[in-house]
Amino acid sequence: MVLAGLVALGVAMGIGRFAFTPLLPMMLADGVVDLAGASWLASANYAGYLLGALLCTFQPWIWRRLGASGQLHGPTLVRAGLAATVLLTLGMALQAPPLWPVLRFAAGLASAFVFIYTSGWCLARLGELQLPALGALIYVGPGAGIVLSGLAASAMVALQGSAALGWLVFGLLAALLTALVWPIFSGAGQAVARAGAPATSEVEPPPPGPRLELALLALAYGLAGFGYIITATFLPVIARAALPGSPWLDLFWPLFGAGVIVGALVASRVRSGGDLRLALGGCYAVQALGIGVGLASPSLWGFALGSLLLGLPFTAITFFAMQEVRRIRPAQAASFMGLLTALYGMGQIAGPPLAAALLARSGTPGQGFTLSLQLAMAALLLGVALYGVLARMFPMPAAKR
Repeated sequence: MVLAGLVALGVAMGIGRFAFTPLLPMMLADGVVDLAGASWLASANYAGYLLGALLCTFQPWIWRRLGASGQLHGPTLVRAGLAATVLLTLGMALQAPPLWPVLRFAAGLASAFVFIYTSGWCLARLGELQLPALGALIYVGPGAGIVLSGLAASAMVALQGSAALGWLVFGLLAALLTALVWPIFSGAGQAVARAGAPATSEVEPPPPGPRLELALLALAYGLAGFGYIITATFLPVIARAALPGSPWLDLFWPLFGAGVIVGALVASRVRSGGDLRLALGGCYAVQALGIGVGLASPSLWGFALGSLLLGLPFTAITFFAMQEVRRIRPAQAASFMGLLTALYGMGQIAGPPLAAALLARSGTPGQGFTLSLQLAMAALLLGVALYGVLARMFPMPAAKR
């Protein structure tokens, strides 16, 4: 179950969403896109991710409006999302730039469904087995996908391959990995899948306290989406501008992925019962430090350390936030996971266009990226402050400490 979740997230996030980052320099070199166009392709993907998160959040309401008593179960939607990821990644290999925004949008939509329903299903099942900490291991998947796609892109650059070849290779890799986990997300799992799907029954409105607590949590989580996305989208491009000709340029992105893997493994060792909001604040501070290191020292070691620090808390943030949702709203966890993911998506959508606008108005690309990263770091530090406010306003129950 953990391995299946890990692979599913690796395909949907590590390939379906983030393969674009290591392939972007190849697309720029091939002349098939410029930085402004790349920013909009990135935002199309994040807009799809946002829509997917909203559909997951409101799926119970949609079914009620349609007069239906049931809904699609988690494993069914995971399968559909994985199949779509394979086809959409392969589609990017086509030399049809007008279609690319549509393909990236749809890939974002598919990745949201896979992320939310894989998370909900796996975390619920592990909770039933009294093994909640193991849930962090499924978030090794995105990091593994990032490392794999980054190293593969480096190899293709060395072999002077085209971006189209890169998309083809990643699509075939996604197909292979999907085939490995396809039987696990089968009809046999439908009986246990309900724990990973949004509740359809009517519930009493939450009291004012939990509603405000959830709103602040969602806002803080959204800041994380904005805080990391500029670096995660443009890291190879930023590094090439700062260190032209360096043989290590293509390794910063895999190093980010390695940090993601290590961070997820560390998160699985965090003892249950602690205040995860404090852990989330610490994660944001580490990511802000990672951005700050790259700004202060745009060198080989600065980018290497910055990439590692940015990656370490990346999926740990997701794991801790999803666990907080399960603590605050256990009866509708998957729906509210969708809400948080939607706010995260809004933060992601804002990042690339802002960077593109600042690049257009700056004297040099370096100045534009510097200002963009300073704003991203400020957003993360604001998130640290919000988690401090949450911990003070809504202390953990004594039994939970």
